[in-house]
Amino acid sequence: MYLSAVLMAAAFAAPAQAAGNVDCELHYQLSGWSAFYKTASGSGTVSCDDGSRFGVSIQAKGGGLTFGRTRITDGRGRFSGATSASAITGTYAAAEAHAGAGRAGNAQVLTKGNVSLALAGSGEGWSLGVGFGKFVLTRN
Repeated sequence: MYLSAVLMAAAFAAPAQAAGNVDCELHYQLSGWSAFYKTASGSGTVSCDDGSRFGVSIQAKGGGLTFGRTRITDGRGRFSGATSASAITGTYAAAEAHAGAGRAGNAQVLTKGNVSLALAGSGEGWSLGVGFGKFVLTRN
C-alpha cells in the first residue's frame, strides 16, 4: 500500500525544473495524532538547486473521519512550480486517505497556488481515515 501511495504522489507531481523554476527538496520529521481533529508538528530542512538551504517549522491541522497517532522520521518532499526559494514557505491545502499500523507510511501531494509539494515518509504508528486541512511551512 505504501509503494502505491508513493507512486500516486509522484504521478501528480509536476516535472521538476521547468523554465524559470527552482528545484527544491524537503527533508523532515513530523509527529501527531487525530481523533476527528488532526494535528501534527515537526521540523525540516529545505535545499534548493540555487544554493538556498534553510530550516523550516511544520504545522499540520485538519479534520475529517480520522483516528490515529503517527511519527514520520524519514520524510522527503519535492517542490514543483516554485520560482524562488522564498515561494516555498506558506500554507498548503491538504487532503488524504490513510490506513496503517506498526511501521507507518505517508504519501500525499499538497498545493499552494502554482507550487506543489509531493511528500513521502516512513516511521511508526497507526492511523485510519480520511482527512483534510492545511500544512504550514514557516522559515526558521
